[in-house]
Amino acid sequence: MRLFSLLLDLLFPPKCIFCGRVLHKADDELCEKCTESLPYTDYGGMQEGDYFDISVSPLYYKGVVRKSLLRYKFGNASAYADTYGKMLADCIIENPDVDYDIITWVPLSSKRRRSRGYDQAMLLAQATALNLDDVAVQTLNKPDDVHAQSDLSSVAERRANISGAYEVLDEGLVDGKSVLLIDDIITTGSTLSECAKVLLEAGASRVMCATLARK
Repeated sequence: MRLFSLLLDLLFPPKCIFCGRVLHKADDELCEKCTESLPYTDYGGMQEGDYFDISVSPLYYKGVVRKSLLRYKFGNASAYADTYGKMLADCIIENPDVDYDIITWVPLSSKRRRSRGYDQAMLLAQATALNLDDVAVQTLNKPDDVHAQSDLSSVAERRANISGAYEVLDEGLVDGKSVLLIDDIITTGSTLSECAKVLLEAGASRVMCATLARK
């Protein structure tokens, strides 16, 4: 097994998920340069939003972070979720205001999931929960596909586009609970706000959010 692992590393050397540099033994999961120079947020990049109390994010969505997340979402780089999850879990741990009873995520529609091959927010939530010694539970469903939020520029367009797009699967799962809602990116906050609104209407006591990156 050890020989096989060495052979795999020789043929397919592990690379930094942000810049693509080959990782050395001294590196953890990021190369030394990215570890030192990624666009980290201050104080967890905390934001407030409509219907959710706060959102935290360890990184800004720019440069190599943006390129990495685009590969993750559209380039079949689902394995990035493991490293992303550790970074997001660390951010949550470092922000004691993020108090939750249940971890969940912003789901893709079944059409988008089939096209992409996986739900990137679900994988991120599962990896994050694992690093928090917890589990992620699906609480939301997105029955119909809507126009991609990234193609819309204004906050009003994004809010209108996503309005009514989500539903709670089982109100008993969230009733009276403080919910930690996970997604990969927060831009205007429209998607997280819509999901938080639906969760609160189903009886959740509050909604906190966490994303890998923010605008």
